[in-house]
Amino acid sequence: MAATPRETNVNLAVNLGGLAMKNPVTVASGTFAAGHEYSDFVDVAALGAVTTKGVSLNGWEGNASPRIAETPSGMLNSIGLQNPGVAHLVEHDLPWLREIGATTIVNVSGHSFEEYVQVIEVLETTELVDAYEINISCPNVDAGGMTIGTDPASVREVIGMCRKATAKPMIVKLTPNVTDVTAIAEAAVEAGADALSLINTLLGMAIDAYRRKPQLARAVGGLSGPAVKPVALRMVWEVHNAVQVPLLGMGGISSGIDAIEFMLAGATAVAIGTANFSNPTATVDVIDGIIDYCEQCGVKDVNELVGALE
Repeated sequence: MAATPRETNVNLAVNLGGLAMKNPVTVASGTFAAGHEYSDFVDVAALGAVTTKGVSLNGWEGNASPRIAETPSGMLNSIGLQNPGVAHLVEHDLPWLREIGATTIVNVSGHSFEEYVQVIEVLETTELVDAYEINISCPNVDAGGMTIGTDPASVREVIGMCRKATAKPMIVKLTPNVTDVTAIAEAAVEAGADALSLINTLLGMAIDAYRRKPQLARAVGGLSGPAVKPVALRMVWEVHNAVQVPLLGMGGISSGIDAIEFMLAGATAVAIGTANFSNPTATVDVIDGIIDYCEQCGVKDVNELVGALE
């Protein structure tokens, strides 16, 4: 039977930039597909939201293999935003998510500024999307991706274009691969972001010493998992102190206490990523862990925790 969060009197509902979530837990894009694969393990509709894998206008093949490498306390991936395109998402995945009653965030990707807008325009013709996560931070694609998200001027331009295309809540996903993440955050907010998600993966590398070659075909990839958590916490805290929009925190979260730490640093909600690969019930386990903490500490409303560092 699929796992569901346990009953509680704690108020778990949060509002992420206009997106009402029944609890503060969603998934990191690319780690949960659109939920089908996990529906035997967890009640997908019981999550605060489901964030889909990144979608582009047309299908992307992704990068050459090998494109995953295990690292100490984490993993490197160089998938390259492989996806079958927005039409497939609209036809197959989004109707299923609506049918089961899930709150849906679609992660939007593109090779160009115009492609981001075109993807949104297709999705706006449906009633199947609750919010958008604009991915300007993927380190694994050569066109667009992280290069857009490292320059404040580019961020303002692409997010401004996306803002004109939709009135729905728009979350902008930030890269950690910058000198000052707050400058990027401020640019995104100025251009119309309702919320920010951070962090995406850190650019990293793994080497096979015996073959004297990189372990990934593309040489570099995105580092995720527990190893990145201290960096992610720091950046969430910095951005929380720099802007006034809600934050979706992610990076190495695998327990309720991990999630609580992100909320104390300033996150309104959290996303579970790499933990889904080793523990298919990680999302519900984290929700239950948040409940346990709140009940133990006399917290009646999770919103009391946001930015509550002393």
